[in-house]
Amino acid sequence: MAEPMKIRASLAGDTAEVKCLMNHPMETGLRKDAKTGAMVPAHHITNVTAALNGKPVLDAQWGGGISKNPYLAFKVKGAKAGDTVTVNWVDNTGDKNTAEAKIG
Repeated sequence: MAEPMKIRASLAGDTAEVKCLMNHPMETGLRKDAKTGAMVPAHHITNVTAALNGKPVLDAQWGGGISKNPYLAFKVKGAKAGDTVTVNWVDNTGDKNTAEAKIG
């Protein structure tokens, strides 16, 4: 499994702001290794989903154009203190990662 994600969720009124840092190499498959000259294989996140208390609130399809260790921030209306936000990603090699945070 991949390195853990860092996730935080804070509340302002009825809107939660979620911030997530994902540890991932995000290789496009177009770069050559500086030492060997061989192509570095593609390895990037393809799908990111988020849910508030199990209800989907975000579904994003990503490609190789996203930078290494991507940062994602989004807002969710209708949240309450104590609600749970879950963020998941899947990459093109089948690797997956999940992180949860309580809204505070």
